[in-house]
Amino acid sequence: MALARGSLMLLSLVVVLCMSVAGSASEFKVGYYWESCPKAEDIVKEELYNAFKANAGIGADLLRLHFHDCFGCEASILVDSTQGNIAEKDAPPNKTFEDEVFDVIDSIKARLEVACKGTVSCADIIAFAARDSVVQYGGKYYNVPSGRKDGMVSIANETVDLPPPTLNLNQLTAMFASKGLSQDDLVILSGAHTIGVAHCPSFADRLYNYSGTLKGDPNLDVEYAKQLKHECPQGNTVNEVDMDPQSPLTFDSSFYEDVATNRGLFTSDQTLMSTSTTAYKVSQYAKYPEFFKKAFAASMVKMGQIGVLTGKQGTVRANCRVIN
Repeated sequence: MALARGSLMLLSLVVVLCMSVAGSASEFKVGYYWESCPKAEDIVKEELYNAFKANAGIGADLLRLHFHDCFGCEASILVDSTQGNIAEKDAPPNKTFEDEVFDVIDSIKARLEVACKGTVSCADIIAFAARDSVVQYGGKYYNVPSGRKDGMVSIANETVDLPPPTLNLNQLTAMFASKGLSQDDLVILSGAHTIGVAHCPSFADRLYNYSGTLKGDPNLDVEYAKQLKHECPQGNTVNEVDMDPQSPLTFDSSFYEDVATNRGLFTSDQTLMSTSTTAYKVSQYAKYPEFFKKAFAASMVKMGQIGVLTGKQGTVRANCRVIN
């Protein structure tokens, strides 16, 4: 996002992952590359550091990329479309990604191919880059299990399960549950919106036509609504706003402070206050930042283990953009 571009980051809430962990423990574990490519994670970190120097907001897009990819965490989002196939990258929910984010993955992959040819998957690169981005912004370091293989199919219509930012709590909870994630995970992973930006169309309904009323969302703080209308005039489709205006490039708990005071940007953010159970969790994460960071790390590990391909179920692409 030159601040990372993240409308549908919604967590992109996407976390819409997929259940079904495959393969044995020996094929998917922390330290999978310790013998075959011992410098793999260091290389990812070094390339990411260079990318941050060029664009401090790139990490938010890399984190969102991990969420969007994790239908099966198999790097299908990186594949370019061909004459005969529209790939996931070109599906509407993913069109907000700038080329820059894919270029960063390409740079990491190129170095890894020199160091350890045909060894480190593109899917693992995404997972490592997401973790290191969180850390770069001030989040908690966590060990990333690896050994994912890259998928051999990428089809645009497989993105239909990505949840839009207009969903309410019941809808989100049901979607997460269907993918093996709890409501706790939903509240925690929504905190990813503490970094990055959103495109105006992703929340314009809350300003100008909430639920078809031709009026704004009554649950949105009045002063915040005025600010957003100034930044996003009606009909504007190109402007962006910080998802966490207090600290858009710091991984902290101010997102929850905003939600608790009716300043959540998306409907899917503000809906976290719609029950006493989830509202309490919001208040606790707002009050205890380190508690949030620890919980976020745990939920990221959980998300990243869903639906992976291991062993002969997938491949290791030589070029992340092209299926072998």
